[in-house]
Amino acid sequence: MFFFLLLPFFRVKSLPCHLGEPVPVPNEWYQQGDFVIGGMVSMANYQFNEVSFQQHPSLEYFGHPDVLTKFYQHILSLVFAVKKINENPKILSNVTLGFYIHDSYYNAIMTYRTTLDLLFRSERFVPNYKCDTRKNLISIIGGLSFGTSSYIADLVKFYKIPQLTYGSFTPQDVHSTEIPFYYAMVPNESSQYIGIIRLLQHFGWRCVGLLAIDNSQGDHFLQSMESLFSQHGICSASTERIPFLTYWDKIFEMVQKGRNIYKNIIDEKTNTFIICGESLTIAWLTDIIFWLGPIHEHSSLGKVWIMTAQMDYLLTGMNKKWDRRFFDGAICFKVYSKEIPGFKEFLKFIKLPWIQGDGFFSLFWEQVFDCSLPSSSLTKLDNRFCTGQERLEDIPGALFEVEMSGPSYSIYNAASVLAQALHALFLLRSNRRHFLRHKLSEYEDSQPWQLHQFLKGMKFNNSLGETLTFYDQKKMEGGFDIINIVVFPNSTFQRHKIGKVDPDALKGKEIVINEDMIVWHRSLNQVLPISLCNEHCLPGYQKRKNEGKKFCCYDCVECPEGKISKEIDTVACFQCPDDQYANYKKDGCIMKTISFLSYEEPLGLSLATVATLFVLTTIWVLGIFIKHKDSPIVKANNRDLTYILLISLFLCFFCSLLFIGQPGRVTCLFRQSAFGLTFSLSISCVLAKTILVSLAFKATKPGSQIRTWVGKRLAVSIVLLCSLLQASICIVWLSTSPPFPELDMHSTTEEMVLQCNEGSVFMFYCVLSYMALLSLASFIVAFQARKLPDSFNEAKFITFSMFAFCSVWVSFVPTYLSTRGKAMVAVEIFSILSSSAGLLGCIFFPKCYIIVFRPDLNSKEQLIRRHV
Repeated sequence: MFFFLLLPFFRVKSLPCHLGEPVPVPNEWYQQGDFVIGGMVSMANYQFNEVSFQQHPSLEYFGHPDVLTKFYQHILSLVFAVKKINENPKILSNVTLGFYIHDSYYNAIMTYRTTLDLLFRSERFVPNYKCDTRKNLISIIGGLSFGTSSYIADLVKFYKIPQLTYGSFTPQDVHSTEIPFYYAMVPNESSQYIGIIRLLQHFGWRCVGLLAIDNSQGDHFLQSMESLFSQHGICSASTERIPFLTYWDKIFEMVQKGRNIYKNIIDEKTNTFIICGESLTIAWLTDIIFWLGPIHEHSSLGKVWIMTAQMDYLLTGMNKKWDRRFFDGAICFKVYSKEIPGFKEFLKFIKLPWIQGDGFFSLFWEQVFDCSLPSSSLTKLDNRFCTGQERLEDIPGALFEVEMSGPSYSIYNAASVLAQALHALFLLRSNRRHFLRHKLSEYEDSQPWQLHQFLKGMKFNNSLGETLTFYDQKKMEGGFDIINIVVFPNSTFQRHKIGKVDPDALKGKEIVINEDMIVWHRSLNQVLPISLCNEHCLPGYQKRKNEGKKFCCYDCVECPEGKISKEIDTVACFQCPDDQYANYKKDGCIMKTISFLSYEEPLGLSLATVATLFVLTTIWVLGIFIKHKDSPIVKANNRDLTYILLISLFLCFFCSLLFIGQPGRVTCLFRQSAFGLTFSLSISCVLAKTILVSLAFKATKPGSQIRTWVGKRLAVSIVLLCSLLQASICIVWLSTSPPFPELDMHSTTEEMVLQCNEGSVFMFYCVLSYMALLSLASFIVAFQARKLPDSFNEAKFITFSMFAFCSVWVSFVPTYLSTRGKAMVAVEIFSILSSSAGLLGCIFFPKCYIIVFRPDLNSKEQLIRRHV
C-alpha cells in the first residue's frame, strides 16, 4: 500500500510509441468535394490466414484476389449519383459533393482499417486525428452485408456519422441503441421470410433443404425460418451452414464441409433448397458442385434454388468459365429497383483509358476481360494485353450487368437521400442567417450529426418520381421482386420478374406469382418439381405421424368411420355436420334424409293394415255382443263391462295409428297418453271382470255377506278408480314435461329420424309401471280363480289373456331400449297390437265361437249345467 502512495512522487520515463504504417490498402477511389460521401463496397476477396493470436498477423495479402466483378457496378452507381447531384442546379447549389470509396475485402480487420481511412487518413494514417480539412466526410454508404455494416457502425457511432446500408438487413435481435446512426436502404427482412413461406405454400413444397451462411445473419435466418416452418406445416429436410470465411490454413476443413453439403444437395427426396448468404455464397456453392460432383452431372443437377435478396447471381474472375447451369430456373428475391435514366449511357464511357484515380478499375478490367493493362504489375500467362476495344455490353450478365441492380439502386437512392438531407440543413440555416449568400468557408462548420434530424423524417421523390420514406425512422419502405433466372451454357443469363412481395397486402396474399412465366431447370422438362418427404395424403385420408422422423414425413391412413377429409394432407379427419354423413370415399358429406314410420313404406303400411283389421274385428265382436245382448252367454259375462272392454280395445287398436306418419306437435303430445289411458281402461275392465267372477262364486255360499258387493257399482268403481289414477299420472306428465317432436341426428348414419321426445322418460315409465301393476294384479286374481266352476270358463280365458299381455310387455322393455328410430316405434306398435289382440282373442273369440257357430251351447240350461 505504501508503494502505491509514493507513485505520484516518482518520475517515470515515458516509453516512445512507434507508429508504423498499417496494412496497405490496394483499392480506393477519391474525388474531392466540399462534402464527401464515403462508400464501402465489397468487390475484392483476398485470402487471409486466420488470426491465431500466437504470432504477429501478416501485413501482406495472400495471393491474387478473387474479384466479384459484378459489384463494380456498385462503385459506378455511387459515382453516377454524385455526378447527377452535382449537375442538378435545384439542389445544393454552389456546393460540390465528392466521394471516397473503399473495399471491405470481406474481412473484418480490413473493414475496420478502411473505415478508419474514410474517417482520418490524409497523407499518413493517424487514428483519431484529422488534419485534412478538405475531406469533409458527411456520411458513409455501406456495406453489402450486415457483418460489414456492423464493423463500420462500431467506429462511426463514436462520431455520430450517418451510415446508410445498401444491401444488408438488420436482424430483429439487434437493438437500435447498438447501431444508433444506422439507416437501412432496404425493406424489412421479415417480409422476405413471409414471401418465402407463401412461395413454398403456393407450389406445395413441404420438405426443403436449408443452406445458411455461418454467421449471425445465418443464425437469424434459421431461427426465423424454423419458427415459420412449424407454424405452416413445412419442415427442413436438412440444414447446413456455409462457411462465412475461407482460410487457406483451414482448407481441408472446408473441403470436408463441402462434401457434407454436396451429399445433401444430391439427395433425390429434396428438390428445393433455400439459400441464405452473401453473393460469395453462390461462388462457394459453385466450387463445391464443380469440384465434388461428376462433370457430366454439373448441368443436369435439377434442383430448385430459392435465394434470399442478400445474394446475387454472379461469377468471380477465377471461375467465370465454369458451367453454372445447375442454377438454371432459380427463384430469387430481390429488393425492388428501377432503371435510372442515363445510367446505361454513363457505363458506355467506362473504357480505356479511364480515370486515374479509380483504384478498382484495373482489377475489374483485367479479370473481366482476361487481359493485362500496360501499367499492371501482373502479367498474364498468354501475355495478352487489353486493346481498349473491350466493351461492358459484351460481358456476360453473371460478370457484369448493364441494367441497374437492386444494391446499385439502393446506393443511388442513399446518395439522393443524403443530398436531400444536406440541402434541408442548408435551407434551415439560410432562413436564419441567409446562409446560402455566404462563401463556402462559412458553412464548413456543418457536422454530420446535424443530418440525423432530417434523415429520420425523410420523405421525398427521387429522380424517377418514386417516394422514398424511412418507416420506424430507420428502414426504407418497400417490398421485393420475385425473379426467375434462366442460365445459358455461355455463362449468360436472363432475369424474368415472375411476381412480387407486397408487405401491405392481406394476410395470406402477400405474394403474387405468374406461374406461366417460370422457366424450370431443363432437366425438369417444365414439370412442376415436387419437394415432399412422401406423397400427399389424398382426400379421405389423414396424416399419421411417423415416429423418428420430422413432422412433414408421415403415413396416410384412411379416415375413421363417420369422418371425412376434403383437402390433401389433412392433419385430422372431421365429422360431418349433424344433418350430413360421410360418403363412401370419405371425402365429402351427403345430406341425411328425414326418416319416420310412414304409411308409404312396407313396415308402416303393414302395421296400419293389421291395426285396421283389429279395429274392424273389434267392431265385429262388439256388434255380435250387441246383437245377442239378451243371450245367456252375454248376460253371464257382465254385459256392460264387456261393452266397455270392447270399446277400450277398439281405442287401443286405433291409438296405434297415432304412431304411424310424420310426428307432429299434437300427435307427440297425446299418443303416449292415449296409449296409457286406453290400456289402463282395458286392464281395469279385465281386473273388474276377474274380481266379479271370484266374488260371484263366493257370494253363492249360504250366509255370505259378499252378495251385497257383487253388482254393477263395484265394477264401475274399479274401472273408474284405476283409470283415474292413470289419468292423473298423464296429467302430471303433460303439465310438467310434455312430449315434443325432434330430429334424432345420431341414431342412424344416413338418416335423421323425426321422432317424438317423451319429454320426461321417468313419467313415461311411470305410465308403463302402472299398467304393469294393473296387469300383474289382474293376472294374479285370474290365476287364483281359474279353477272356479264359472260358466264358459271365464276365469281361465282371462288368465290366458293376461299371461299373453304380460309376456308381450315384459319383452317390450328390453327390445324398446335396444332399438332406435323407426324400429323403436314399430316395436311399440307391435306390442300394442299384440297385447290388445291377446285380450281380444283370449277373452272374446271363444264366446263368439259359441254365439255364432254353437248356438246350442248358448242356453240357460247349459249355463246352469256349467255352474253345477
